[in-house]
Amino acid sequence: MGFKLKICSGLFLLGTVSGFAQENDSIVPKVNKLDEVVVTGQYNPQSVKKSVFEVKVITRADIDRQAGNNLADILNQTLNINIIPNASTGKSGVQLFGLDAQYFKILVDNIPVVNDEGLGNNTDLTQINLDDIQQIEIVEGSMGVDYGANAVSGIINIITKKSSQYKWEVTPYIQEETVGKEYNFADKGRHIQSIKIGHNFSDKFYGNAMFTRNDFKGFWNDKMGENYVNNDGLRGYEWLPKVQLNAKSLLAYTTKNYRLFYKFEFFQETTDRYSADVQQNFDPVTATDNPIAKDEIYSSTRYYHHLNASGKLSENGLNYDVSFSYQEQTRDLEKYNYRIRQQEHFGTEKLEYESRKVYYSKGFFSNFLKNETFNLQAGYEVNSVKGYITSLAGLFNGENIERELNSYDVYTSSEINFNKHFSIRPGVRMLLSSKFETQAALSLSAKYAFDSGYELRAIVGTAPRLPNFDELYTYMVDVNHNIQGNPNLNPEQGKSIFLHLKKDTKFNEAFSMQNKLSGWFMDVKDRIEMIIIQQSPLVYQYNNIDVYKTWGLSLTNTAQYKNFTGNFGVTFSGISKVLDSGVLSNDDYLYAFQLNANTSYTVPKWGTVFSAYVKYNGPQYQFVERNGTLERGKQNPFTWLDATIKKTFLDKKLEATVGARNLLDITTINTTATEAGAHSAAGTNILMGYGRSYFVKLLYKLNM
Repeated sequence: MGFKLKICSGLFLLGTVSGFAQENDSIVPKVNKLDEVVVTGQYNPQSVKKSVFEVKVITRADIDRQAGNNLADILNQTLNINIIPNASTGKSGVQLFGLDAQYFKILVDNIPVVNDEGLGNNTDLTQINLDDIQQIEIVEGSMGVDYGANAVSGIINIITKKSSQYKWEVTPYIQEETVGKEYNFADKGRHIQSIKIGHNFSDKFYGNAMFTRNDFKGFWNDKMGENYVNNDGLRGYEWLPKVQLNAKSLLAYTTKNYRLFYKFEFFQETTDRYSADVQQNFDPVTATDNPIAKDEIYSSTRYYHHLNASGKLSENGLNYDVSFSYQEQTRDLEKYNYRIRQQEHFGTEKLEYESRKVYYSKGFFSNFLKNETFNLQAGYEVNSVKGYITSLAGLFNGENIERELNSYDVYTSSEINFNKHFSIRPGVRMLLSSKFETQAALSLSAKYAFDSGYELRAIVGTAPRLPNFDELYTYMVDVNHNIQGNPNLNPEQGKSIFLHLKKDTKFNEAFSMQNKLSGWFMDVKDRIEMIIIQQSPLVYQYNNIDVYKTWGLSLTNTAQYKNFTGNFGVTFSGISKVLDSGVLSNDDYLYAFQLNANTSYTVPKWGTVFSAYVKYNGPQYQFVERNGTLERGKQNPFTWLDATIKKTFLDKKLEATVGARNLLDITTINTTATEAGAHSAAGTNILMGYGRSYFVKLLYKLNM
């Protein structure tokens, strides 16, 4: 699909809340993290300290120190989050508390973003660009009242920049990275180019535009690339190459009592898959061959529109925040034959095999009563998702049958401040849809501030997970397969309890510390699994059958002393799965351990920041069935270590960042924690990375 701007349609279509949010969109790093303003789950933007919810913040300074370009680059070092790369598709998924990406939402300015597999869920982290990001906010636990279905394990909210202190901002940068030991300017490594232009047309009217190209040349490893002619299994790549194009724009109008903004994004990703099976086409007459392979190109294209109005009806009156959005994502497949020696394509076949169109709106209203003790919020969320997947869902008798799922939510919550120490926030949401029976989400949050400086927060919440397209409408029936979705599935039911005890200590102007102890319990019932419903012939179908439970404890610590900042965290958790879908099952808790730490030291005289990041992922266990018995499989532990140096030149106009990712050279890890599939044997190793890589980023700031 070409670069067709669909701006006009977005101005009239439905959308969501955006984060009225930041009173100050500056990205100047804060020295004291207690002053950070957060948006997620708040009635109005406020400091982390005042929030009833426990909100983790990844600042713009954190992103810059890591030279992170996409969300996978940043979250790889975050506690309780596991990045799951897939070298065969080029995508990176994520787990939070052991639950996969179906159970939490990724939002941009409070709006769930459409992707190849869902709306806000199952997001490929490498498709979320961070070049216009102010900060990333993470809330753990079920957030069904504030963010609706599928916010079972938590949400990640990406807050974008919407203002500038300068008349003009012109910020180009280039970034070059090795992929393991592989690098050159032609066909190896990772090459990124970007430019952003921002302009204050007046004291109220601001706009910006950005374009980024990210060219990942793939991980060759022991493979031989596209033009290898032998049929020995070495043609192609270990990790698929892909190119991403990302264009964004923003127009914002801000006055004392309201703000209006419109955002547009175009995203396109092209992934090349080269077959290892080469047809030699040997001609005995001429004793020559003409090798041919059957290759594929996958393309994802996203259009995103977001119109938001937020503010106050009067100086002390009702607050409102209303957004409208139209989003579309399509996935195209191009199949072709490739004459390797001639480097020639022929027999090309093109197919749009996946499509999602989303009309979405969300709004909330608060401050109904002019009262510092009591505040009430009421809101709505409406979305309509239309789509199909021809390879799985919607392929009946060779015809694409479009499916549609509409949902209509209303919710309310109140914040009651009994005194300066104690506040609570109860809430309820009703979820109505065109497909499922009415669902409910409940929450109760409380905060108590002790005179000694301790803060105790308790958050109890529920959220359903709606069955996805594949689970509802999969239809793969041929001579070798009979795998079917189940339109009669019920939503899964998730609930969570979180406790956080935090203490901030300021010893003097130079030295401060923050310590936090957290505990949690999560429970997901009516888990959906694929089960055998008929032995002969063998028929599979999705059904509500399993239960998932997890509990854990984590301790995080932050220390700041003059120009030094250090963070250390450790978490211990247990996971229990009642696998009624299996012939054999064991619901014992299996335990896991994670540790992370990072440190940065600033040398003002040199204009230099030294940073290091480490995360230890302990062994993970899972019960697997082998030869009619149940065994405890193990995934081996591994450690991820990164380091960077960032230096400014030319009166801070030029920034240079150099560093290394995966310093311990992790590629594959051994595992016995996977079962054999219908057409595959159990895996013995997992490709987690492509080895030690180095990068350099040069960014120039022309601010006027």
